[in-house]
Amino acid sequence: MIKLVITDMDGTFLDSKGEFNRELYQEVKEMMVRKNVAFAACTGKQCDRVEQLFGPEDTKDLWILGDSAARIKRNGEFVYESLIKNQLGLEMIAKLEAHRLDYVIIACTSTGAIMKDTVSDELFNRMKYSYSEVSRVADFNEIDVDFVKISVYDVKEDSFHTRTQLADFFDKAYIVASEGAWIDISDVGVHKGTTVARLQEILGVTHDETMVFGDGLNDLELMEAGLYSFAMRNGFPETKEAANFIARSNDEDGVLRTIQQILTLQ
Repeated sequence: MIKLVITDMDGTFLDSKGEFNRELYQEVKEMMVRKNVAFAACTGKQCDRVEQLFGPEDTKDLWILGDSAARIKRNGEFVYESLIKNQLGLEMIAKLEAHRLDYVIIACTSTGAIMKDTVSDELFNRMKYSYSEVSRVADFNEIDVDFVKISVYDVKEDSFHTRTQLADFFDKAYIVASEGAWIDISDVGVHKGTTVARLQEILGVTHDETMVFGDGLNDLELMEAGLYSFAMRNGFPETKEAANFIARSNDEDGVLRTIQQILTLQ
């Protein structure tokens, strides 16, 4: 019996326009409530940004594994977080900036996302989609607190190569190129799989009682977190290989329709 459903957001729950079928979501949400199934969003987006996307009513009782799964938030309260130490974060940023200067580094702290003031307005506004609080600095060394996560947006879509430039830090942080344009960096040993395990422990839910959905390379560990693991039809081949099942694409309401179909049977 399924007791927990967890979904990635971009490319999975959200369609190509960054939206979701809100009418269908209400139907599925009511079904999950009736059947005592917990629902969680697991994403690189800020927790606060996920709350904005769902809205006040639909955020109630929603579990948010946000900021690349570095934090768990529910009903306005953080119940877990694992941070990158300030010095380590600044060292990784310096390494990235020494390699190239034409990508966007997004340094996230507990108060919001921070970008350099040299980032163009066009890119700055595009990046803001995933963050509720965004500011600029002249130099990342102005940041004197620990980091929730660090993301890199590469307009050249060369992230798989750029990631290798951080090889010296592979044993100090979790560094993943989720696709050609994105790298996400979180605290060592912290990824979607480990944070889902923490949520399962909080809820008293097992692997065999968990359904998960994902599409990207940063969802590979997520696919191992639940017996009912679904990769989206639009997902990466590696993610499909890691999943036990394939769902319809994100533009076909794949997550919601799969939940609806399976929960109808239990």
